[in-house]
Amino acid sequence: MIAGMPVMRLRNRYAVIAGLLLALGAVLPAAAAAEESAEFVVTYPKQRLSAPGFRLPDLTAADVSLEQYRGKVVLMHFWATFCAPCVKEMPDLEALWQHYLGQDLVVLAIAADRSGDSAVRKFVEQTGVTFPVLLDPEGVVRNQYEVIALPTSYLIGRDGKISGRAVGSRAWNGTQGRRIIEAQLAAGRLQ
Repeated sequence: MIAGMPVMRLRNRYAVIAGLLLALGAVLPAAAAAEESAEFVVTYPKQRLSAPGFRLPDLTAADVSLEQYRGKVVLMHFWATFCAPCVKEMPDLEALWQHYLGQDLVVLAIAADRSGDSAVRKFVEQTGVTFPVLLDPEGVVRNQYEVIALPTSYLIGRDGKISGRAVGSRAWNGTQGRRIIEAQLAAGRLQ
């Protein structure tokens, strides 16, 4: 007996607590899986429009245009070194880039840093990012694509039309991300 509580009531409480813990143990993995799938949302347009063209310098000061990637699938990723979710997502994008290297996928990162290229250059060197990184310090291209939050990614089909948009960080190299990329590569547009 604990503080005047009969043994039977105490056992019932322990049984209820054990039952709740077991139920919680069964629910948590399902909730985590649901949360993972809920986090990966891509918005698909009702009508696919041409992606706005642009020219931006890369880290070598060479001009890069979206048009030069026509015929390839482009995952265009707006990010910044001061954006924690962006920084966290970059290794995943690099892994995706490496996985599909030579398969007509271009990962194109557009840096929103306004303080010049030094922070971007330092980040790229430290992390070993090898996909193209472009500089948009004035926000011209961000405005063209109506980017209101970082990170934001656009999927552009081989035909140069926007196939999808994702606002916020995504596990692009995860199962769902690869499924989307593979569908884009196989069909030329998202299904």
